[in-house]
Amino acid sequence: MRRPTLRTRTAVATALIALGAALLTPAAAAAGADVPVPLPVADYCGQQCSDILPPGQSGNATLAQILAHKVFGTMPAHTSDQLTRYDSLVAGYPALTDAKVNDFFNDASFGVPSGQVESTTSPRSDVTITRDKKSGVPHIKGTTRYGTSFGAGYAAAQDRLWQMDLFRHVGRGDLTPFAGGALANQGLEQQFWPQAPYTEADLQAQVDRIRTTEGERGRIAMEDSQAYIDGINAYRVQSKNGRYFPGEYVLTGHIDSVTNAGEIQPFKLTDLIALASVVGGLFGGGGGGEVQAALSLLSAQQTYGLEEGTRVWESFREREDPEAVLTVHDGTRFPYAQKPASPQGRALPDAGSVTAEPLVYDRTGSAATAAAADPPKPVKQSMSNALLVSGAKTASGHPVAVFGPQTGYLAPQLLMLQELQGPGISARGASFAGVSMYVQLGRGQDYAWSATSAGQDITDSFAVELCEPGGGAPTKASTSYLYRGTCTPMEKLEHTNAWKSSVADPTPNGSYRMQVWRTHYGIVTHRAAVAGKPVAYTALRSTYRHEADSIIGFQMLNDPSYVKDARSFQEAAQHIGYAFNWFYADSREAAYYNSGSNPVRAAGVDAALPVLGERQYEWQGFDPAANTADYTPPAEHPQSIGQDYYISWNNKQAKDYSAAGFGMGSVHRGDLIDQRVAPLVAAGGVTRAELTQAMADAAVTDLRAENLLPELLAVLRGQPATDPAVSAAIDTLAAWQASGAERKETAPGSKRYAHADAIRIMDAWWPLLVEAEFKPGLGAPLYDALRASLSVDEAPNAGHGPTGAHAGSAFQYGWWSYADKDLRTVLGRPVSGPLARAYCGGGSLAACRDAMTATLKQAAAATPAAVYPADGTCAAGNQWCADAIVQRPVGGLAHPQINWQNRPTYQQVVEFPAHR
Repeated sequence: MRRPTLRTRTAVATALIALGAALLTPAAAAAGADVPVPLPVADYCGQQCSDILPPGQSGNATLAQILAHKVFGTMPAHTSDQLTRYDSLVAGYPALTDAKVNDFFNDASFGVPSGQVESTTSPRSDVTITRDKKSGVPHIKGTTRYGTSFGAGYAAAQDRLWQMDLFRHVGRGDLTPFAGGALANQGLEQQFWPQAPYTEADLQAQVDRIRTTEGERGRIAMEDSQAYIDGINAYRVQSKNGRYFPGEYVLTGHIDSVTNAGEIQPFKLTDLIALASVVGGLFGGGGGGEVQAALSLLSAQQTYGLEEGTRVWESFREREDPEAVLTVHDGTRFPYAQKPASPQGRALPDAGSVTAEPLVYDRTGSAATAAAADPPKPVKQSMSNALLVSGAKTASGHPVAVFGPQTGYLAPQLLMLQELQGPGISARGASFAGVSMYVQLGRGQDYAWSATSAGQDITDSFAVELCEPGGGAPTKASTSYLYRGTCTPMEKLEHTNAWKSSVADPTPNGSYRMQVWRTHYGIVTHRAAVAGKPVAYTALRSTYRHEADSIIGFQMLNDPSYVKDARSFQEAAQHIGYAFNWFYADSREAAYYNSGSNPVRAAGVDAALPVLGERQYEWQGFDPAANTADYTPPAEHPQSIGQDYYISWNNKQAKDYSAAGFGMGSVHRGDLIDQRVAPLVAAGGVTRAELTQAMADAAVTDLRAENLLPELLAVLRGQPATDPAVSAAIDTLAAWQASGAERKETAPGSKRYAHADAIRIMDAWWPLLVEAEFKPGLGAPLYDALRASLSVDEAPNAGHGPTGAHAGSAFQYGWWSYADKDLRTVLGRPVSGPLARAYCGGGSLAACRDAMTATLKQAAAATPAAVYPADGTCAAGNQWCADAIVQRPVGGLAHPQINWQNRPTYQQVVEFPAHR
């Protein structure tokens, strides 16, 4: 049979598009390009508020638009129009001035100026949605509170209907039946559902709890949420009937493109809880990992003995490293989750007894393949940065802020921009699609706020003793446990998911069953033996069963009558249960507050390790019915008003606020911005452009080269290199470090790095040098156990790292601090809080030099193809592409790769010149 020619295929595609266009073109919005929309009176930013959120505002595409994109590469309006501005800052930041900020950002002023109106829509008589020409952002103005929230839901559906539908299924654990059995879909539901498994009754109970226990604000929040849902559903019905709904519904088999048969399922309030659990699980958690920490502690004790092994482990744990960069750097202490002097109730497993709890059972079809046994899973994101300078140190005398969350890069983005103006609501900024009844990060009339993931310890691991209801001998497989002395059955929660092949996802048919066991102490994660008795390890998160309680805090942040200054901002942030660092700027003050439902632990409990599931070791005031407990009071959370400057890149918050995981030590990516902001502040006269430059310069800098390469070169240059290849590599690395250690193109669009050889050598060398430095001294078992708690590397191209490849975020997780402290020890330099032992060369500088030299020679010989293997996006050896950011498609549209930047996805640049 003769294959169709390109011309034939194009003709067929064109016909399909023409058919689709007849059926699936959105109804035209009301004309309004020349209708001025008056600016709100209450905007005190004076056009000095800016924001950006790539790739673009629009995230919906009809079937016709998707087909046109596949064939001709066209894009619906505002789908990708913020991507180039975002990308171009990499080349443009050195020449940035305040006047040029909006060459790279949107003007985030309230309202739409005359002549800039693209469309107006009034889905109800009490709300108008106006979109601007430049970016298509919805400016929602309501005359009633219901209308305002309805408009927010309607606009969200206009921009993100498919994505919202997708992620409510992620939260509910039934993504594959909805979107297909692709490995990525399997990974998503397998990652998120076990973190927040709920029945429908559980979800409804959370809605009811907010409505009935949070006072007037709780009642209003649920009314706003219902209006928001009503707005989503109004657009859902209209777009379905008008045949301009997202084309993915056709491609996944939910709606027939010819007859329009099929349905987009109505949204309901419980969907908001499911969506909130995904957002909170990604960005607002903290702690956990205690079982793996226990395994590395045991390995250290087995290697060195009980006392010395514990000392070695504690030095790697870095709970309170004196050299760690801090957000509150004025010396104020906020004790939390510290190591107790005499730990009580520790539940360390017997050697070799730990097994992970299975999640997936009864695989059939494509679910039974080898690849499906370990699908790719997203990991908890601990990202985002903030740079703020108080007015005393700025050119204008007003605080300046450059801040935003790193939420990864999806197409469309998880976040969406909007402006909300209505009774009790006045804000513009970003919100997570599907829960955007309020602005979650943005600006008010005379203030702006943002957040970074804090990650403090709000999740604990309990070892519950297993039992048999009839009194028989329990085993590790038992499904009952002792709760306050009574043998209590675990609750089994399960989902059976089956999928069929579709045009969008040709993965063959398959199915499996996901199953978790729930106890009063949380979800079972592992089984083991403790002192010979079978136990189940559980994970209990303080925000479990409270996925949407933080809505009260967001409502306050949007309310101009509530937030009037830094203190009232902090009071609003206190109502957010997830673990975030919140930052604030108005014309007078910059401020900071760390939010989170921090449980008050029993005396003597070590939060870093598993604890016995017994009443005396429970959280104080613990009630399992709704998972409530006593929480540390607001005054004990890290906070500050008026400090000279603030930086945060998910680093340690303050002194004595114990790190919840490994890696909060002497070298952290927070240093990249602290090392740039501190000199600016010391000089004074900081401007918006200068603070943005500091962020942008840090965003293209290799942490290893800036902070560790000087020490590595000091080791290597202690004696002349006798091998020409090693000598050349040293000179190449030194030249890169001296030039700024940046990963930037030689010229815009060249897609080739300056100092490409140095970057290749460092990327190849770092894993080799860390292993050569530490593995001989630690021994393979302990080295591997510690690597399981903290990965060695997270370079931009490190697909093996926690955030995966092409994700932008880099240098958060790695052995930077360990190498720094160890190398300084070997070099004889001062170290505060050193590791328990010297590792490189066994403490011998000469032996350390030999190890570094050998690994450097090996790295220098590594070819680009070996260092940067093909990955489905890039050809082998393509260094720039290996780093490049990819907007991962969540629907039918794809976007071009952009330069690597270690930068917030949504970002604001703000400086308020006036206040109410």
